[in-house]
Amino acid sequence: MFKPNGLKLCVLAIVFLLSACYGNGTDKTDSTNRPSDRSTITSNAKITLTFWRNSGNESENKAYEKLVSAYLEKHPEITIDMTLIPYADYDTKLRTSIASGNFPDIMALDASNVASFAHAGALLPLTSYMRKDGRMDDIPASTLATYTYKNEVYMAPLNESSIALFYNRKMFEEKGIPFPSADPEMPWTWDQVLEAARKLTDPSKGVYGIDPAQGFQNAGATAYFKYPIIWQFGGEVMSPDGSTARGYLDSPQTKKALRFYSDLYNKYKVSALEYPADPFPNGYLGMTIEGSWSLSYFAEKFPDFKLGRDYDIAPLPKETRQAVANGSWALGISSRSKYAEEAWNFVNWVTGPEGQVMYCSITNDIPARYSAALQFPELNKYPKNIFVVQNQKFGRPRPVTPIFPQMSEAINKVFEDVTIGKKDLDETVETAIRKIDRDYAQMLSQSQ
Repeated sequence: MFKPNGLKLCVLAIVFLLSACYGNGTDKTDSTNRPSDRSTITSNAKITLTFWRNSGNESENKAYEKLVSAYLEKHPEITIDMTLIPYADYDTKLRTSIASGNFPDIMALDASNVASFAHAGALLPLTSYMRKDGRMDDIPASTLATYTYKNEVYMAPLNESSIALFYNRKMFEEKGIPFPSADPEMPWTWDQVLEAARKLTDPSKGVYGIDPAQGFQNAGATAYFKYPIIWQFGGEVMSPDGSTARGYLDSPQTKKALRFYSDLYNKYKVSALEYPADPFPNGYLGMTIEGSWSLSYFAEKFPDFKLGRDYDIAPLPKETRQAVANGSWALGISSRSKYAEEAWNFVNWVTGPEGQVMYCSITNDIPARYSAALQFPELNKYPKNIFVVQNQKFGRPRPVTPIFPQMSEAINKVFEDVTIGKKDLDETVETAIRKIDRDYAQMLSQSQ
């Protein structure tokens, strides 16, 4: 889900190269440089569709193998040549290969990267396909917005993930703090979180009340965990068209969110810059923001730390509104595929209700479609319904912009500078805006 910071300059250069390649109509089809880590499933086929995706975990890989096999049983006239590329190398290899003309017919992309590929002309618009037989009304509008650039849908969503407030029941009971509601539409306010965090914090024991957004990680993690805080305070990061941060990152609401976040560390001291390993299950955090994937992690690594006995889950806090980041890996089609119709048939089946149920029954992810989510009883009751309802009703796209990596790094630096560096908020925000707008202008000039 998250992009390593070190790829920034490399990725930016490749975007420019990719844009130039697609802009001048060059069509190269040499495939000698394809990655060698390949899983190919074949039948007596007349058409071969190449499919590139990041090499996921064991359950994700198993799910895709099953999906492809099931599809081929229905379509013996097709071969799916599925290439797995390690996550750390995937984005750079995909951009480089597309720029050189070595493009796959079908590709998996993280939501945050869709705009840059779409801007470069590397993706086939799917809007007309989705309207015809993609059952768009079965997908939350906010989810579709995540994969929409300049009014065109470019990716078909398969699954979702989400985050929520995890809290230590025993610590709450010891301090006489009432539990937050488990109703996905009745979250605590951030003021209520702060009040509880102050009671829970005991620096002499290394115990802190709240880790509000997974500490300070890479820029991608910032986007997923920290942007919701800005939205919850009524703020924004960038303009709706993803072209500027001016008037959004410097809004009073956004600055209020940034100041509150910094105050958790510096004024109220209910959050720490560093924690020991696994601080929440080990009893060093009263509350933390964790992902839906943490349920299985805690069950596996901390079997004595029981949901419903030792800890529980509540919806993300709000200030003026509820908000959570949405978007995960999705499937798109190359704008230069010779088999666009066949590629869409495959993509539409994989990301349709049947494909999503098959995929999520193996990975335990949240389906992107309403109808698919209804097929899993556990997703419609506590605790997983919190993640599902939040995503469906309060999910928001991270800024859809071709300069997402650069923008994320700039925002990440804002959080670090005002919290760790204790720098002036107004000056820090202004510096970030100038950088974001400069990067966007540079991207436009290089891609023309």
